[in-house]
Amino acid sequence: MIEKALKGNQGYWTWMIFLLSIIGVGALCYVQQFNYGLGYTGMSRDVSWGIYISQFTFLVGVAAGGVMLVLPYYVHNYKAFGRITILGEFMAIAAIAMCLMFIMADLGQPTRALNVLLHPTPNSMLFWDMIVLNGYLFLNVLVGWVVLNSEAKEVPPPKWLKPFIYLSIPWAISIHTVTAMLYCGLGGRHFWLSAIIAPRFLASAFAAGPSLLLLIALILKRVSKFDVGETATQKLITIISYAALLNFFFVGLEFFVGYYSNIPGHKHTLQYLFFGLEHDGHMYNNLVKFMWISVIMGFASLALFFTPQTRKNEKTIMIACLLMFFSLWIDKGLGFVLGGFVPSPLDYVTEYYPSFGEIAITMGVWASGFLILTILYKVAISVKLAKES
Repeated sequence: MIEKALKGNQGYWTWMIFLLSIIGVGALCYVQQFNYGLGYTGMSRDVSWGIYISQFTFLVGVAAGGVMLVLPYYVHNYKAFGRITILGEFMAIAAIAMCLMFIMADLGQPTRALNVLLHPTPNSMLFWDMIVLNGYLFLNVLVGWVVLNSEAKEVPPPKWLKPFIYLSIPWAISIHTVTAMLYCGLGGRHFWLSAIIAPRFLASAFAAGPSLLLLIALILKRVSKFDVGETATQKLITIISYAALLNFFFVGLEFFVGYYSNIPGHKHTLQYLFFGLEHDGHMYNNLVKFMWISVIMGFASLALFFTPQTRKNEKTIMIACLLMFFSLWIDKGLGFVLGGFVPSPLDYVTEYYPSFGEIAITMGVWASGFLILTILYKVAISVKLAKES
C-alpha cells in the first residue's frame, strides 16, 4: 500500500518538498547542537526544559485526542466516525513520532536515551513515560495498518485485532496521565504541584487533537474527493467545544487556588503568565501577550462553535479549529511548561528565550511529523477512494 504515497499531483509534491526543506534546515541545526551541546539552546541551569519539552507535552495530548474517535466507533458502534477514525489513528502515530524526536533533541546526545533501557528505574515517571509512549505508537501502527489493509482487500478486520483496539483506549488516557505526573510529581515547583494537572491535560487534549483532525479533514475535502461527512463533523465540533470549556474551567480553578489562597509559589506563576511579575525592580512579562492571545483565540473559537450559523459553515469551522488549536498550543505548548520555571524554588526569575537553532530544530521536527502524516493520509485516502469507486 505504501506505493500509493509515491503518486500525487503537483500540489502534493510541492507540499512534500516544502516539508523536506524545513526538515533539512532543522537537521543542519541539530548537527550543530550535537557537536556543541545543549549550550546551543536557550536553556540554562534555572530553565532546564525549553521549547522541546513544551512541544512534547502538547503533542502527547494531540496523540491522545485520537481516542475521541476510536472510543465511539469501536466501543459504541458509532458508524458516522467510520471514515475519520483511521485519520485519528494515523495522526496519533505522527504525533508520537514527533514526541520521541523532541525527547531526543532535549537529551542532547541520542545515546543517553539508552540509559532508560540499560538502567531501568520503575520509580521514575520518565521510565513509565517511555513505556506508554512506545506502547501507544505500537498499538496505533498495528491497528491502523491492519484495518486499512483489510479495507484494501475488502474483508473485515481479523478478530485477533479487537483486544488491541480496546487496549488502545485506556492506553491513550495513560500517555497523557503519565506526562502530567512528570510535572505534578515535582514537589519543588508549586505551579505544577496540582492534582488537577492530569484532568486539565486530558480536557485540552480532547479539544486540541480533534481540532487539528477536523481542520485537516476539511482541507482534504477541498483538495481531494474525501469527505468525512456532515454528521461526523458536527459531532467532532460538539466534542471539541465541551472539552475546551472543561479545560477553561480547570484553568479558572487554578486562578482561584492561586489568588484565594495567596500562596506565592502558585500565584506568582499565574501573575507572571497573565500580568507580568515584578521582581527586584524589574518587570518580567515575555509571555503575557501570548497568554492573552491564547485566551482571546479560545473564546473566539468557542463563540464560532456555539453559534448555529457559523458551526454549519465550513470556512468558519476551519477558522474556529485553527483558533482553538493555536489557543491550546500557546496555553500548554508555551505557558504551562515555560511558566512553571518562574519563579524558581530559590525565588529567582530567569526568563527563557529559545535560540534560533532551537526554533529551527523544533520546526524541523514539526515538519517531519507532517511529512509522516501526509504519507499515511495519502495511503489511507487512496485506499478508501479506491474502495468506493
